[in-house]
Amino acid sequence: MADSTARDARRLIRSLDRASLATSLDGWPYASLVLVAADHDARPLLLISTLAQHTQNLEKEPRVSLLYDGTTGLDDPLTGGRVTVLGRAERDDRAAAKARFVARHPSAELYAGFGDFALWRVAVERAHLVAGFGRIHWIASAELLARAAPPLAEAEADIVAHMNDDHADAVELYATRLLGRSGGGWRMTGVDPEGADLRRGGEVARLEFEKPVEDAEAARVELVRAVKAARRQDAAEPGTI
Repeated sequence: MADSTARDARRLIRSLDRASLATSLDGWPYASLVLVAADHDARPLLLISTLAQHTQNLEKEPRVSLLYDGTTGLDDPLTGGRVTVLGRAERDDRAAAKARFVARHPSAELYAGFGDFALWRVAVERAHLVAGFGRIHWIASAELLARAAPPLAEAEADIVAHMNDDHADAVELYATRLLGRSGGGWRMTGVDPEGADLRRGGEVARLEFEKPVEDAEAARVELVRAVKAARRQDAAEPGTI
């Protein structure tokens, strides 16, 4: 139960590209909308300006919370999933982490190099998952965060480029056949131990792997498995060839 609960929380963190950030302003809770990405272990990443009020707040008090709202489009939002992450925000100067954020949010490339923008990572302490009526759980950091896979992180940029440049048809099938999204023009933006992130304009989608992966070869196996499943579904669709 604990594993599935933590996995559900990570799925929300990884699949959503925006969240509500709560910081402290003179002792008052201050909520703002931020774009988010997730590190390979599911820690939240933020690319924010020093001119923003929330950045000025967290520079004085690093304790923050992030609300990930997965209830969009539901007739009754209270039946949907949402997770609040509590932790401390800290500057993150890793070029790979910033590249991961920009890949997730292509529009961020316009300002990612500005001197007043910096990447921050939230060191998670715990999370509160509400997955519908009666499913409410506190999750400790050690349970929430996924195991890091350095070989996969090092290979991520090459995997994503290869899929977008040489297998755009497969990425399209992931989105349209496995995830039920409309086409076309889907791109892969990232790969982590539990799945792959896709984007088309302002729309994002998440392809979950059947089992965690730790390196490029294991990721390839999962991506091939997924495209085979998508093609079987495509072939079974009435009127397709």
